[in-house]
Amino acid sequence: MDLRGARILVPGATGEIGGALAACLHALGARPALAGRDRDTLSRVSEACAGAPVRTFDAWDLDACGRTVDWAAAELGGLDGVVVCVGVAAFGPAGEVGEAVSEHLATVNALAPMAFLRAATAHVSRGGVLAAVTGIVAEAAPAGMADYAAAKAALGTWLTAVRRERRRDGVAVLEINLPHMETDFAHRAVSGEPPPLPKGLPVAQAVDAIAEALSAGARLIRPGSGGALEVVR
Repeated sequence: MDLRGARILVPGATGEIGGALAACLHALGARPALAGRDRDTLSRVSEACAGAPVRTFDAWDLDACGRTVDWAAAELGGLDGVVVCVGVAAFGPAGEVGEAVSEHLATVNALAPMAFLRAATAHVSRGGVLAAVTGIVAEAAPAGMADYAAAKAALGTWLTAVRRERRRDGVAVLEINLPHMETDFAHRAVSGEPPPLPKGLPVAQAVDAIAEALSAGARLIRPGSGGALEVVR
């Protein structure tokens, strides 16, 4: 994908990674559309992106996720990519995580990204990209994060299957498998307290890797050697 002029929807643009990614894409010449929960934050990110169009949504409303994709395609005159940066964490032993919390984690971390990308398949064609952030927790399955890790693993498996489906169409499907990042994400958990965490990777490092992966039509971003992120084509 040539990012110059590329029309890209960023759901989760009110988060630290999503907002930074939107600004990066704009700086590289892309035309982002921004979606998130908080209107004020969306407005600030939009200002940094020369007035990019914005729309609020709630990840609980899966139909609204799909409608947001249709809205972005209408606003931008089509779509070349969707990069879903939506997510929420929770901490605690599996036996102590309530069903409401478990359902919340599954919806926000798996079902909502799937809904965005499912709707995007009707708009994104050859040369385009469907992408979502998963996380190293999907592979590591750390204790005290069972439901969160399971939701991210479900999304990763879904992305793998869709990649196989869209291969002949020339549409790249990118899994953004990030390690712990230097954000407040863990401290905004819906339940429980995060364990002691090492210093995370800078957001700018993740954003640079995502931009590189989008340009290259890569299939995976994952932790590499020496603390760097590896882009796998």
